[in-house]
Amino acid sequence: MVHPTAPDTATVRPAADPLFNQSLEKGLDVLRAFTAAHRTLTLSELAQLTGMTKGSAQRTVHTLQVLGYVGKHPQTRRFQLLPKVIEIGFNYLAAHPLIRVAHPYLSQLATASGETASLTEPVGTDMVFVAQLLTTQFIPVLTPVGMRIPMYCTSSGRAYLSQLPEAEARALLEAAPRPARTPATLTQVDAILERIAQCRQVGYATNCEELFLGDMGVGAPILNSKGQPVAAVHLSPPTSRWTLEQVQQKLAPMVIECARAISQSITH
Repeated sequence: MVHPTAPDTATVRPAADPLFNQSLEKGLDVLRAFTAAHRTLTLSELAQLTGMTKGSAQRTVHTLQVLGYVGKHPQTRRFQLLPKVIEIGFNYLAAHPLIRVAHPYLSQLATASGETASLTEPVGTDMVFVAQLLTTQFIPVLTPVGMRIPMYCTSSGRAYLSQLPEAEARALLEAAPRPARTPATLTQVDAILERIAQCRQVGYATNCEELFLGDMGVGAPILNSKGQPVAAVHLSPPTSRWTLEQVQQKLAPMVIECARAISQSITH
């Protein structure tokens, strides 16, 4: 996945922008430095991860402490995020009309398929989970709301890319790091574009253990009133319960219908 402090390709600011607030940028960089791999950080580690001087990092962290977004672990005294940061993301989710519209359709999809149904939106070269209905059955990988997954090797990402002009899809793929997450991961742009072209023809995209071992995906794009992709819906069937052929035959039609229903609902 993209490093938490790496800029999204769609939001890189111009070199000269008199209205840009660098202090706010630094504060957001500090918040984004905390990840599952970096749950607690020292001041020196924060400075290194964000590219700040130690003095600048200290001022930024102190401000976030005063505001209640960052605190210190009671035992290690290392910095960590506090629950208040959830408010920022929750406000986006609570006010998002697409999530409200999609929820009943995701619920129907999860019930009919017996698998976890998710809604994702594009962020740079990634897709981010914005809604999810979990199955009661075993799932090999936890993908909570807020988690980002790369477009190039996921069904939701490929479904989204399939509805973009080919030049735009290629540019996004070329801009993204494309490491081999598993032995099955496609990393060459032309090979990925072939899969995307197949999705364009059949209406859905697949991923078989390209992101996580034991995990598959089948996704379809959600389009707005102008026919532009805005999100994707996908199921996450594990290889312990499904073969790829079974996924294509049984689950793909359900995913296509769910995405179509959501698309129609947001265009009226």
